[in-house]
Amino acid sequence: MILGLETSCDETAAALVTQDGEIRSSVVASQAALHARFGGVVPEVASRRHLELVCPVIREALAGADATLDDVGLVAVTIGPGLVGALLVGVSAAKALAWGRGLPLAPVDHLHAHVASLYLEPDPLEPPFLCLLATGGHTLLLDVRDRGGYRTVGTTIDDAAGEAFDKGARLLGLGYPGGAALDGLAAKGDAEAYDFPVARLDGLDFSFSGVKTALLYAVRDLAADELERRRADLAASYQRAIVRALVSRARAAADELGHGRIAVVGGVAANSELRASLPGAALVPLALCTDNAAMIASAARFVEPLAPSAYLDLDAHAAA
Repeated sequence: MILGLETSCDETAAALVTQDGEIRSSVVASQAALHARFGGVVPEVASRRHLELVCPVIREALAGADATLDDVGLVAVTIGPGLVGALLVGVSAAKALAWGRGLPLAPVDHLHAHVASLYLEPDPLEPPFLCLLATGGHTLLLDVRDRGGYRTVGTTIDDAAGEAFDKGARLLGLGYPGGAALDGLAAKGDAEAYDFPVARLDGLDFSFSGVKTALLYAVRDLAADELERRRADLAASYQRAIVRALVSRARAAADELGHGRIAVVGGVAANSELRASLPGAALVPLALCTDNAAMIASAARFVEPLAPSAYLDLDAHAAA
């Protein structure tokens, strides 16, 4: 089996996945409550928490798969993009495990791993397809022709969609992390109450800074009692604007590239309106939307592993 490790941001995760893509166990320890008081992830705090959690999470993943390290034939780990300090915890743990057991190590790109979450059992997706990857840090349109990688055809020039949801939630007083809370509040509101604009750029790129600013002005213009009364309408209208931009760009990219299938991955793929707005799309299972190690192990099946000693100078990188 493949032992996957993921520590790119504020989830400490480990998973056991077979070479055929069957998930034997997947454990995710979230730090969301730890960072909520700060309104966002604090890199140093995240790194220290990963240090505390990485060994217990690995032990729990092995127990969940009814396995031991003797059953592991390959170790896989995220090397980026992400928070460097957080990534280095996972990379160091993976090196130690692989070196101690004489195993190869697969360095995995976090974004490729999100796409590779679509290749897991019980319903693996076969390329080619157009993939919308939307997370807190990235919003990408990807031309996927094979399981080994992808070509980026669109990206955001400012905020990522997940970041826009979190910032919108903060403006509405919903705290952190705010994406799920905003989604829940939006279900109670009128999505046509406000007409929030989303910049339409040439090509297939996104821009979400303008819609965030429009929400800021709308909130500032309301008295406290009126804001409380209209909060759900604001959330619904704001969410509708972002989702419409994601869906329209994804469909345009699929048409331009001649893809008959659209897939959606990443944390924003859990958004209920986005899932409802793309009927027929391949949607990553909810359990695999946010960062997890099963997707890391899945991607490891399609990258060249490093032999023992070749990975001792392996490093992490922050940028994509």
